[in-house]
Amino acid sequence: MLTVLSLVTRRLLTLIPLVLGITLFVFVIMQFSPIDPALSVLGDQATPAQVEAFKAANGLNDPLPLRYLHFLGDLARGDLGMTFPPSVPVAEKIATALPLTIQLAALGVVGSLVIALALGIPAALYRDRWPDHVIRFVSMAGIATPSFWLALLLIQELAVRRPIFPTGGYVNPTDSVALWLQSLALPALALAVPVGCSLARIVRTSMVEELDKDYVRTAIGAGLPPRVVIGRNVLRNALVNPLTVLGLRIGYLIGGTVVIEAIFSLPGMGTQIMSAVQQNDTALAQGTVLTIALGFVFVNLVVDILYLFANPRLRGGH
Repeated sequence: MLTVLSLVTRRLLTLIPLVLGITLFVFVIMQFSPIDPALSVLGDQATPAQVEAFKAANGLNDPLPLRYLHFLGDLARGDLGMTFPPSVPVAEKIATALPLTIQLAALGVVGSLVIALALGIPAALYRDRWPDHVIRFVSMAGIATPSFWLALLLIQELAVRRPIFPTGGYVNPTDSVALWLQSLALPALALAVPVGCSLARIVRTSMVEELDKDYVRTAIGAGLPPRVVIGRNVLRNALVNPLTVLGLRIGYLIGGTVVIEAIFSLPGMGTQIMSAVQQNDTALAQGTVLTIALGFVFVNLVVDILYLFANPRLRGGH
């Protein structure tokens, strides 16, 4: 237990420079934007005197290091600035959009795991036979399929030709869980297929390695049913590597929501980013990008902690 706590503490400590590096990168990149924040707020008809007064009042004439420190101070208070007029706090816009993106990414993760297990386990159990060859072909096709193209196909087949799911829009789960699942089923599936198919190959490889180990042959030779050995030991040990890779693939899922949300008209973080770019809203763009980046770091931290508990060798301090 002490070993796990020390490893978790070490992971948390490494987050400090990482988070500072992310905030610095996003801040500096936004400083090179050709969009003048003063003109974005005041409008193109603003006089030079009005622009200078705005910059002086908001510290835009201060040296870059001082502006970054002010930015960190505002960030620590949860202040991400104001959006393009009509002015609304960026944090409020993000608080409205973030839950939907989290829901979509979570469903995408669940779908990825289902696809990975449904394809990877049979491929390992029937390795080098025709089910394995078919699953390999399906996995390669899924990996090569772009999420946005798959999303359009799903809309065409399951929303237009066969109106099983809606073509777009979002229903809050507090209004109807069934309609909520219907509204996010196709977007989540479009995100999950490429990730799930890539994970399926890793699940297959890990399963094959475990099945070839001596303890499996010993357990089966001792009279234990193969399904018990596979379910309790092989599968549990084989999922350690896919779990680690899944943490990295979550970043792909979050990034993919930008396009998927636009295709399905979902008011999430991706829609906020596109709106910020279209309206030249630097504060909103900076806030959404920073939130997604920090969210990716947090998710990877959670995966690292789960990996510590899943891997007995790390718990033992080896």
